[in-house]
Amino acid sequence: MTPAAASTLARLLLGTAMVGAGVLHLTAQREDFRAQVPAWFPVDEDLTVLASGVVEIALGIAFVALPARRRLVGALLAGFFVVVFPGNVAQYVEGADAFGLDTDGKRLARLFFQPVLVLWALWGGGWLRRRARR
Repeated sequence: MTPAAASTLARLLLGTAMVGAGVLHLTAQREDFRAQVPAWFPVDEDLTVLASGVVEIALGIAFVALPARRRLVGALLAGFFVVVFPGNVAQYVEGADAFGLDTDGKRLARLFFQPVLVLWALWGGGWLRRRARR
């Protein structure tokens, strides 16, 4: 598989996963996502979960359906992962059980996955490709 094909596959997989996660924000796992909203966050937990779900669906669809805009969408998606990271930290600090993360060790391990998502979004967006030598 060529690097370009691998990047395209990464984009399609992450975009599809984002749509799925966004739908879960609005439906079956809404309570679990609420557990990730930091207690100090000034917006209602449910509104935060609903809004972030809509954003995830929109970014996921854009990542899949707009390959010509993959760099922009990849950067926005990476930024989104950075912005929601405090929710993951809050889940760890506050000891909130959600998504099967029912121990401090599991919640801590999850924190290290967020940079992977940032890199995945950037790679799928074409930001991490090597430039051809001239």
